Amino acid sequence: MTDPAGMSNQKRVYVDMVGDLFHSGHVSLLKEAREFGDYLMVGVLSDEVVASYKRRPIMSLDERIAVIEACRYVDEVLPNAPYRVTKDFLDRHDIALVVHGDDMRPEIAEEIFGEVSAVGKLRLVAYTQGISTTDLITRCRTAR
Repeated sequence: MTDPAGMSNQKRVYVDMVGDLFHSGHVSLLKEAREFGDYLMVGVLSDEVVASYKRRPIMSLDERIAVIEACRYVDEVLPNAPYRVTKDFLDRHDIALVVHGDDMRPEIAEEIFGEVSAVGKLRLVAYTQGISTTDLITRCRTAR
């Protein structure tokens, strides 16, 4: 929807994620993020970025994009999303709010979302307990 000047009046929300072994915790995050606005953009981090701070994803970037795009709460996927989310990034993409799980250490949250937090555009939501990609990998390794 646009106003007479041609500007969008949608409230655009942004989430960045790895999305590896897409599971119900990811869906819960995206559903909750979508409730903050009218349009949900999901930035998917590249394999190289993810490998720089944790293990390399099991699924390729293209595979992760495909499953995230298929989620009904997602309006747009941004491949190779930036690791640091800046005010300039928000302005470029007309993003009103950034949503992330509350499972980050404070120093990591500051590193990634410091600028966004400083301007009041970061919302942390409760991490889904009982499911994670790491848990799924462990289950696969121990399944008989």
